[in-house]
Amino acid sequence: MRFGCHISIRKGYLEAARTAVLLGAQSFQYFPKNPRSLMVKAYNRSDAESCERYCREHGILTIAHTPYPTNLAVDEGELRQATIASLRNDLEIADACGSVGVVVHFGKYKGKDPLQGYKNIIECINEVLAGYPGRALLLIENQAGEGSLMGTTLEELVQIRGLCRRPELIGFCFDTCHAFASKLFPALPAGWPEWERHAEAVGYLPHLRAIHLNDSVYARGACKDRHATIGKGQMGEALFLPLLRSQRLKSMNLPVVLETPLMRGTTHAGEIRYVKELSEG
Repeated sequence: MRFGCHISIRKGYLEAARTAVLLGAQSFQYFPKNPRSLMVKAYNRSDAESCERYCREHGILTIAHTPYPTNLAVDEGELRQATIASLRNDLEIADACGSVGVVVHFGKYKGKDPLQGYKNIIECINEVLAGYPGRALLLIENQAGEGSLMGTTLEELVQIRGLCRRPELIGFCFDTCHAFASKLFPALPAGWPEWERHAEAVGYLPHLRAIHLNDSVYARGACKDRHATIGKGQMGEALFLPLLRSQRLKSMNLPVVLETPLMRGTTHAGEIRYVKELSEG
């Protein structure tokens, strides 16, 4: 596993990669542009390509994350078109940076017919990937169930991927806090092997390309997306051990990225060392 954390691109993509090395990280996640806006960014391609070369030379895997307003389930209209343009922009930047892919939340639909929400997700993804020539994947992330239960099961994620026109460009990002919040994560450590068998059987595990490693502030099944430091939340160290020591996951060479809170003036260096040690125990 390639452990890392989320890193700011305030000083550019290459500088973010250099920061990852200083932290002892083997992977990192970044927002390709302003995380609070769907505006398309005119990015520095030279900087992005320098990041790609640097990461290749240092054995670092990267993933991008879409801005907060991104919602794949949005209805047709101006907001849908803005979402599509933003996602294409994210993919272009991620591809230039040599990233594994762009993480996007499954989507939330507030209309009366849930089926329409799923249709919207498929239509949105199809438009985003139509004519896309890059290698960076669209990585659909499981949700916590906060405000909507859409995207909280492996079956939904797999079905959406299978119904899209270009499934080869779609993978998955597994968020441990979200999974715990929605009861997708096993309640006991002994349940992890069975989870892996199920994930393999339904076709999820073969297309898993990244992991968000987060503990949870709230109890299992609370459907609340609030991250805690690994081992300090409701999940606890013991629940993470089977995942971190999984031979199946280790064989997949995945970026495993921390999105855990930090106190002002601190870094994720210590927590990266900690999860590495847990994985080797």
